Amino acid sequence: MKICCIGAGYVGGPTMAMIALKCPEIEVVVVDINEARILAWNSDKLPIYEPGLDEVVKACRGRNLFFSTDTTKHVGEADIVFVSVNTPTKTSGIGAGKAADLTYWEGAARMIASCSTSSKIIVEKSTVPVKTAEAIHKVLTRNCSDPNVHFEILSNPEFLAEGTAIADLTNPDRVLIGGQETETGQAAIAKLKWVYEHWIPSERVLTANLWSAELAKLTANAFLAQRISSINAISALCETTGADVQQVAHAIGTDSRIGPKFLNASVGFGGSCFQKDILNLCYVCESVGLKEVADYWFQVVSMNDYQKNRFVERVISSMFNTVKNKKVAIFGFAFKKDTSDTRETPAIDVCKGLIRDGGKCCVYDPEVTTDQILRDMSTPKFEWDRPNYSRSSTHFLENVQVAGSADEAIDGAHAICVLTEWDAFKTYDYAAMYLKMHKPAFVFDGRNILDHAKLREIGFIVYALGKPLDPFLQKQY
Repeated sequence: MKICCIGAGYVGGPTMAMIALKCPEIEVVVVDINEARILAWNSDKLPIYEPGLDEVVKACRGRNLFFSTDTTKHVGEADIVFVSVNTPTKTSGIGAGKAADLTYWEGAARMIASCSTSSKIIVEKSTVPVKTAEAIHKVLTRNCSDPNVHFEILSNPEFLAEGTAIADLTNPDRVLIGGQETETGQAAIAKLKWVYEHWIPSERVLTANLWSAELAKLTANAFLAQRISSINAISALCETTGADVQQVAHAIGTDSRIGPKFLNASVGFGGSCFQKDILNLCYVCESVGLKEVADYWFQVVSMNDYQKNRFVERVISSMFNTVKNKKVAIFGFAFKKDTSDTRETPAIDVCKGLIRDGGKCCVYDPEVTTDQILRDMSTPKFEWDRPNYSRSSTHFLENVQVAGSADEAIDGAHAICVLTEWDAFKTYDYAAMYLKMHKPAFVFDGRNILDHAKLREIGFIVYALGKPLDPFLQKQY
């Protein structure tokens, strides 16, 4: 058997590496039109950072795992083709700002059809709207010149969490496979199920119809994001009442009906999926006349935007209602720890908010490159999810500096904003940092990871998100 995956990104690369590791008899090829990305996958410095990924790739690369730009050759030879291309939010036309743009998916389908001389199973790995499989099947069948070639489409949504992707792939809660309720559809499901059952217990490989599988992915991300927005909403209330959001979260999280996960209040959620998938879900609901349902889910995104804006306003109001010409050290740019992914990271909106008030942001992140930070700060909303997006000219970049270390970032700064929960940030010598900063020196902990009592002993004015406000920060009327 030969498997080919179109798209060498955060989903395609790790997923195929794990399949190659666990199924040594299967040849696995990851293809992408981005030559630089494929070169990186074939090098010692992989294009993405994910704990444990290096070891998995190096264990099977060159044995039964390959990375190539020769898309037509490997797609043509494959028995199963995974499609893991970008599905960005549309920026213009009908559904702009909500609907998924399936341009890259359609392009992949046309390419598959054009080079297929044998029947294939096509697996949706990208997050796509409900009923995408139906549309893709039409593109495939109408563009394949060989009438004997049959395409069976499966939905196999990914449920990976970046930062723990390898652990999630090794021991997933479940694998979901959706297919047609026909004889050929069920045979295709069985074949893909056989691949996963090389290392995943059969009872964890769930099967469903195509539409249920497609909708399950959007719904899962909507529910997870909803929990984050819910606790973030409570964090605002905690600050005004003197409650502690971490104590509240712990109290409700011990309820077995609720559970403790995704109850960490923060500056906001990010990543490639949560916002995009909720907006997509809203658009699908609106398209079928379910406006009230769409409005309900849209509030999850609105609350996330409110939380980011609230954090910026807190920083500015605390620093005497202006950050003009003040250096602010930004600790962390990735949307979460243990990943280099910056897609929809709250740090972008926080930095832009501070810069609009005249602030100067000095960013330090242990894994995100300078070029990535500058590109993200200059890229219009939703454009980050398009292949080969590049840095554009913007006044924001005049006020963004990228530091090579935390010490460089805080030198001469008025404040520190913790925007990613990297473990290393907990270990710094903040007493030494305090001496290098302007006074009063502020720490705005958007992740609640630092020892706030110790920071106050050093002399910092501390804002801990969702916790009782420092008297210095309370407004006097």
